[in-house]
Amino acid sequence: MKQRKLVGMSTISEDEVARVAALARIDLRPDEITRLAGELDVIVESVAQVSAVAGDAPATSHPLPISNVFRADEPAPALPVAAALGAAPQAEDGRFAVPQILGEE
Repeated sequence: MKQRKLVGMSTISEDEVARVAALARIDLRPDEITRLAGELDVIVESVAQVSAVAGDAPATSHPLPISNVFRADEPAPALPVAAALGAAPQAEDGRFAVPQILGEE
């Protein structure tokens, strides 16, 4: 296989593409290998350009600071059993009654 070299771009050889495809157990035709080598060159060059522009910018997960938007976790009275079981199709001994599924007692 031949090696592609584009002016001003990093070089990813067709052999490298074929090797990675084989490691990933991806069967590629020769024309696909050639096309992917060129596309990967473009991707690598784009990442290099973004890295150059980003320079010393600190890595962040969010552009703006975020804060916890959840309510405070404060104890509150529990729902009365009668209210919890009020809409249940079937209740027994203060609990939801459900069909037995495991054949156990």
